[in-house]
Amino acid sequence: MDFAYNVHSDVGDHCVGTKINGEFMPLSTPLKNGDRVEILTSDSARPNPAWAHFAITGKARAHIRSALKKTHRHESVLLGEQLLEQATRALGGEPVGEAQWERFQREGGRDRDDTLAEIGLGKKLAFVVARQLLAKDNETEARKTAGPMLIRGAEGVAVRLGKCCRPIPGDPIIGQIKKEQGLIIHTHDCTQVRHYRDDPEKWVDVAWSAELDKLFEVGIKVIVVNQRGVLAKVAAAIANEGSDIDNVHMHDEAGAYTSLYFTVSVQNRLHLARLMRALRGLPEVIRLARVKGRDDRGVNVV
Repeated sequence: MDFAYNVHSDVGDHCVGTKINGEFMPLSTPLKNGDRVEILTSDSARPNPAWAHFAITGKARAHIRSALKKTHRHESVLLGEQLLEQATRALGGEPVGEAQWERFQREGGRDRDDTLAEIGLGKKLAFVVARQLLAKDNETEARKTAGPMLIRGAEGVAVRLGKCCRPIPGDPIIGQIKKEQGLIIHTHDCTQVRHYRDDPEKWVDVAWSAELDKLFEVGIKVIVVNQRGVLAKVAAAIANEGSDIDNVHMHDEAGAYTSLYFTVSVQNRLHLARLMRALRGLPEVIRLARVKGRDDRGVNVV
């Protein structure tokens, strides 16, 4: 092995085991020069940007960054393909074929994958490329006829859920094309999208897929009576509703109350509603609300 770093526990989300010199070992095992390491990964594994912080050698960090760059490009191509298909449907065209791509390149366009990656990264507008490929004139009403792009929730680095509003299935959503970042999914009432809602070139019609493949983080604020054991009681109620707690912190209010801030994992808004209904049934709970945004102290509470 020509590079060494500690096998960090955060890699555990992506691998199912680690062998050092042919023997199964814990992920936290420090490596020695000359050790041979085998990481057993799952089929759904993907590189994690945090790995670059664990690597010791420059060569290891370079390999990690290269893998992340390739992953980002691949996912950007896939996103660009979906956006282009949506645009061609809106223009009433059939799926784009090889002959159209060849003509597009002869007229000065880039190759298929490069063009799709630029669409996925927000460098090119899907409707502009679709019109060029289909040899159609500008059709201002075309966008209204396209069906929404379906969001499953785990598309990867090219499609992300906005941290500013933490959308979950059941929330009305809108997609923002952000240059160099891809597609960012926001709730309709997110303060970050108000300034571009009237500019149709900067957003994409999106909707939640019926087939979702992950749990979604959501913030809740629970104001409780300040007494012994109340945190454990609230946490137990959350667990009883089939939700995991990803993060929690407390803030003492003036008087006899305490604010508890939870980040929990839910399936959708119905799951969140059941969870909040269970919490309202606790006599120690005075008030609770969903929290949106980076500041989990109450900014953008719904």
